[in-house]
Amino acid sequence: MISVRRLVPSDRAAWEELFRGYIAFYERVEPDEMYEGAWREFEADTRIHALGAELDGRLVGIVHFLTHPSTSMPDTDVCYLQDLFTDPGVRGRGVGRALITAVTDWARAHGCSRVYWHTQESNATARRLYDAMAENNGFIRYQIDLA
Repeated sequence: MISVRRLVPSDRAAWEELFRGYIAFYERVEPDEMYEGAWREFEADTRIHALGAELDGRLVGIVHFLTHPSTSMPDTDVCYLQDLFTDPGVRGRGVGRALITAVTDWARAHGCSRVYWHTQESNATARRLYDAMAENNGFIRYQIDLA
């Protein structure tokens, strides 16, 4: 059975292995300081949040998310699901679905009006799950890197 919970200090190594897998999937390279900074934020659990999915006593999936205001709904925050990754060996067993459901439940409990996320158009495996769980409203993301 899959259980989803907040990450704890003993999850640090397994979380980093999964997060490095996520970064590699998107063909990025990040310095070690990024992982350290992210973990500190997750431990504080104030601005950025993280949950982990456990299967058979092993951390097999992670999700990172945050909330922010929205001009179209100024009285409530919205929740941005920033990173979602599951161990390739357990894909298709409901881990991603469980993580998205947990974020949705968290956002609802914290008064958010919606949960949203992005993925690459070519990420067909993830998109099958996303299409079953959420509405693709057709937006395309643009980005200007400042650093």
